[in-house]
Amino acid sequence: MIALALSILLSTDSIATSSHVIDEVVVVSAAGEGRKRSAKGQVASIDEHLSELSHVNLVRRGSYAWEPVVNNMATERVATTIDGMKIFYACTDKMDPVTSYVESSNLQSILLNSGLNGNPQSTGNIGGSLDLKLRRTGFNAAPFHINVDAGYETNGHLQVYGADAAVSSRRFYANGGFFYRHADNYKEGGGRKVEFSQFQKINAFANAGLKVTDRNIIEGTFIFDRATDVGYPALNMDVAKAEAFITSLAYKHQWTEGFINSWETKAYYNHITHIMDDTKRPDVEIHMDMPGKSWTSGLYSLISASAGRHDIQTNYDLYYNRLFADMTMYPGGAAPMYMVTWPDVGTLNTGVALNDLISLTDKQSLKVSTKVAWQTQRLNDEEGYHALEVFFPGMKQCYQQVTGRIAANYQLSAANYQLNFGAGWGSRAPTVTEAYGYYLNNTFDQYDYIGNPRLKNESAIELNGNIKVLIAPSFNFSVDANAFFFSNYIIGQFETRLSPMTVDAEGVKVYGNLSHATIVNTSFTTDWKPRPWLTWNTKLSYALGRDDEDDTLPLISPFSYTSNLTLAHKRLQAKVELRGNSRQVNYGKKYGETATPAWVIGNISGQYTLFIKEQALTFRVGVENVADVRYTTYADWCGIPQKGRNLYVNLSWQL
Repeated sequence: MIALALSILLSTDSIATSSHVIDEVVVVSAAGEGRKRSAKGQVASIDEHLSELSHVNLVRRGSYAWEPVVNNMATERVATTIDGMKIFYACTDKMDPVTSYVESSNLQSILLNSGLNGNPQSTGNIGGSLDLKLRRTGFNAAPFHINVDAGYETNGHLQVYGADAAVSSRRFYANGGFFYRHADNYKEGGGRKVEFSQFQKINAFANAGLKVTDRNIIEGTFIFDRATDVGYPALNMDVAKAEAFITSLAYKHQWTEGFINSWETKAYYNHITHIMDDTKRPDVEIHMDMPGKSWTSGLYSLISASAGRHDIQTNYDLYYNRLFADMTMYPGGAAPMYMVTWPDVGTLNTGVALNDLISLTDKQSLKVSTKVAWQTQRLNDEEGYHALEVFFPGMKQCYQQVTGRIAANYQLSAANYQLNFGAGWGSRAPTVTEAYGYYLNNTFDQYDYIGNPRLKNESAIELNGNIKVLIAPSFNFSVDANAFFFSNYIIGQFETRLSPMTVDAEGVKVYGNLSHATIVNTSFTTDWKPRPWLTWNTKLSYALGRDDEDDTLPLISPFSYTSNLTLAHKRLQAKVELRGNSRQVNYGKKYGETATPAWVIGNISGQYTLFIKEQALTFRVGVENVADVRYTTYADWCGIPQKGRNLYVNLSWQL
């Protein structure tokens, strides 16, 4: 869906840039003030920044590493990249989404493309795509710059410390930094402690760029992220370590004349290690070790060009990913039991994408987006292959799929309104979990899940529309809607002939294809500015999800609302916010989901910026859940409660 598409310049150097049409952006770093950003500023977590995006919800299994959901579709149907790089989580329980391996200190912004009209590097993005753009100081910036951040939150005694520095000249730039977070167990509304909700994390990064000539640039990136002692109150296990190494090297060339504007080629490599741990849990019947690893190497080559009314992007990308996870169980007094849960699946994927933004007239534009990708997957672990072969006799060790997408969106801009509508078709291959997972326990419905290598590709048709109307210079409203009509929808299905392996599991489900399913999302937004210093924003949202038997799909948001009043006077800003959900009337009882009651909370925040010579000192303070309400949302895994009253303060100092 296109929601008032924005044209944003994303270049980090002084030479010409090319425009990219996206649906929404949330700014993370200090640059870009004025666009949407968290009230906590750069000290906010990535999850808090993601929550500012209107199409995004977050599934929460603890107080760390929330899973982004776009258009009420989770990781399987959302493409998440970091500066265009493909990265795959290493946890079979999705405790480590891609977004958990970066920090606010090394991000410039988070870009959202809703639905099938994704960025060129996206693959399988039926629900949408998120691209986390890394922060680079760029050429010809301030010769030397230091930024220091510190924050504290009373609920959970969260401490945040970070510092980064940058140097820049006409030919060279470099920036790097370090970030640290530590939190104890938080308290729900009413003061009860939520056990196993603690975490600590460090993140270090470095970026550098060199202008070999005026039109040729080489850039490199390195990120190290390590989280330890991470508690997950909604799960049976915690995390001893989640660690990531992320690297890339890019070459860029710019033209000042002719058809082609720029050419960027990037090679990258990342390695994720994730180790689950239950040694700190009381009364563990069977101790388990559950490590997982992900390796990804890849490249993309993006050419941007302009010809008349056409703004064109062509992209070629290729990546190879390996996923391996296993489990060892230690029953008291008996020999250890071992099994492979991800059988070292190697995925080779390559694709070609074309985007064309066509200016039909001064007031009308058409964006066309298309991609085709070929994929082959091989099961490299013989033990894991033979375990699955018991359930699927004659299955192959190697499978191939072809996926693609095509979408078109039209925009008309007039004096007092803007209209967008579009349509698209896209498909995705089953994930490693859906195709090859082996006895993966899901605490959401208490079933063990087994993959199905014979799954068909899932596909969907998307219809979307948006209209924004300017009633007066100080008041506008917008109506936004999209609908996804699925074929071969992939979801776990009951298998009564199999027995569960996990203690206390209700049964076994095997992933299968539903003939069809539907997800519909709608929203209504108003923006009113009665005074130059006063703004009032309100948003109402509603969604529906149905399977082929007209039963409700799981994890579909109930009616939700947000209303905030913002006051801004010179260097002072203040905000009062009210947000809530209605009672969950439609929920996926068939899929193990339970209803959640209605809730509403209030938040208050403010910030003041003081300039000392050329140094900016920004002080932020706020109270979340002012009334200390005990509540849980539909997206809180197993109904874990949200934080109660939380007072936060943070300080950012730019030197």
